[in-house]
Amino acid sequence: MVKKVSSSDNSQIRNIDRGIGVIRSQMKSLSSKPGVYRMMASDGVVLYVGKANNLKKRVISYTTPTKISHRITRMVSETHSMEIVTTHTEVEALLLESNLIKRLKPKYNVLLRDDKSFPHIFISDDEKWPLLNKHRGAQSRGGNYFGPFASAGAVNRSITALQRAFLIRNCSDNIFRNRKRPCLQYQIKRCAAPCVNFISEFEYGELVNQAKDFLSGNSILVQKTLAERMQTASDALEFETAAIYRNRIHALSQIQSHQDINIQGIVDADIFALYLEKGVSCIQVFFYRSGSNYGNRAYFPAHDKLHQPEEILSAFLGQFYDNKIPPKEILLSHHLNEEPLLSEALSIRAKHKVNIIKPSRGSKKKLINHALTNAREALARKQAETSTNEKMLYAVAELFGLDGVLERVEVYDNSHIQGTHSVGAMIVAGKDGFLKNSYRKFNIKNIRSRASDINILSEKSLLLASETTMISPGDDYAMMRQVLQRRFSGSLIQETASKTMILPDLVIVDGGPGQLSSALEILKSTGLDNVPVVAISKGPDRNAGRERFHQQGKAPLFLKENDPVLYYLQRLRDEAHRFAIETHRVRRSKTILRSQLDDIPSVGAQRKRLLLHHFGSTKAVSRAGLRDLELIEGISKSLAKQIYDYFHEDN
Repeated sequence: MVKKVSSSDNSQIRNIDRGIGVIRSQMKSLSSKPGVYRMMASDGVVLYVGKANNLKKRVISYTTPTKISHRITRMVSETHSMEIVTTHTEVEALLLESNLIKRLKPKYNVLLRDDKSFPHIFISDDEKWPLLNKHRGAQSRGGNYFGPFASAGAVNRSITALQRAFLIRNCSDNIFRNRKRPCLQYQIKRCAAPCVNFISEFEYGELVNQAKDFLSGNSILVQKTLAERMQTASDALEFETAAIYRNRIHALSQIQSHQDINIQGIVDADIFALYLEKGVSCIQVFFYRSGSNYGNRAYFPAHDKLHQPEEILSAFLGQFYDNKIPPKEILLSHHLNEEPLLSEALSIRAKHKVNIIKPSRGSKKKLINHALTNAREALARKQAETSTNEKMLYAVAELFGLDGVLERVEVYDNSHIQGTHSVGAMIVAGKDGFLKNSYRKFNIKNIRSRASDINILSEKSLLLASETTMISPGDDYAMMRQVLQRRFSGSLIQETASKTMILPDLVIVDGGPGQLSSALEILKSTGLDNVPVVAISKGPDRNAGRERFHQQGKAPLFLKENDPVLYYLQRLRDEAHRFAIETHRVRRSKTILRSQLDDIPSVGAQRKRLLLHHFGSTKAVSRAGLRDLELIEGISKSLAKQIYDYFHEDN
């Protein structure tokens, strides 16, 4: 019997031969040094990033199809070019590989999809009156950082309890320096009011040291000291003072109840447990610092179904610690192929010894088992949610008569108060639920750009001609046009630069026929009129459950009040509304806190402080005479004239 070879098989063989040829062409110039290599597709997109102790030996292994997996065979068949970087050591190669994978997100690597930095509790030590607050990001300021915490909510609860216990300020330095009387935090007994010297520097420093001791794991000693002082005050019949100590002890007990203090054998450690089922994995991470459990978080890395647990966990750890400081101990559910190498790389990054351990017995093994149970349950919940979302997306496509599978739905909404502090918001949903990393906010500008023409200058360049017009306050249609024009004209620029464009399968706008027309106008002007658009308007009396759905060329559509698809669409609309309102409030609060002095050129934070200290308020500065301004030390005559002219330009 003769086996027939299809044209697709011939094409795949040709592609593999071409990919192997590309790899072999690099062999002449490859050295045997450590380094990092990148496989790239025809359009320049990176397919895979790998590292090797011996580049030549590692790369040549891709040229033998019979010895590589189907996944790697597919990658080789798509390879059109390669880039090579040599490093001094394999550790440097590992660190560079992790960095490039996070930045480039190659489709054949294991990818950490959610990589937000974790919040810490920060106590400053570079000033007379230290502050206590939440910190996220680079730890550049001098002070003590306690964490990481798994969620912002855990940090906020802990900070509230710490304020009640130790009365440390949490206001910004600018507000602190300009206080003339105690604020609300003092009135509700969460601050000792150092801004107006209601406490001595020595007493305040003692409170700060107690807070540091407590967060460093010496909680029992701190509570014992407070209990002794409470008893002493009670014996001296100073019951109000004793009540203060009692409340502080109670506040500290609240923190301890959330953190599971004094886990035997655990001081500073991160725990990673991976559960893999049917090619999908969940990694559960627990954080322990100073013997306290600071919470846990589940991750669902993107990877090929053929990846083994050891590969997934190893790649995950490299990316996870790319922007975080590792603790002294890392506990794992699986052994890694390159544990010593990864340990050395993390030790270099942390500037202290990092031990990577897979416990086999004792309390540490119990922690791993507990984390594995959480990982298994989290994966089951995630798969159930994904299945539900896929069903809902299919139902939405069927409802609106759309072809194909909906993978990305973008929902838009605006928020403002009588046209002020106007913002637009975009949220994104898919089979994995809300994709919060893809959310975007737009500060509405006083002019809008309306696409009027697109002139194609060449295959790789586009010219978008636009006319600009003032937006009237509260003009929702103009705001929506501006948001969509900025979103989708940006897509054209992105497509021109990188040949890749992330487009939605469906656009949903909050509003009626007017909003629908605005969206269709912009999409048509940017050459994207094939993207379907639906507008959601509130029903009679603005009642939930009586929404109308508008599409071009169709009558408004109603759904039954108990229809699951209606609930799903309401949820998308409400999430866009929530995000728009939240963005609007942030912008409005920033504007309220902003002073007119911020708009004067050459008046920075220091000179602003000088003016406010001297005159007491921005209003008093605006009323000051030129001679009064010139008398302030640190304000030159030319700057005094500039400030005076700013407030008296009408004269």
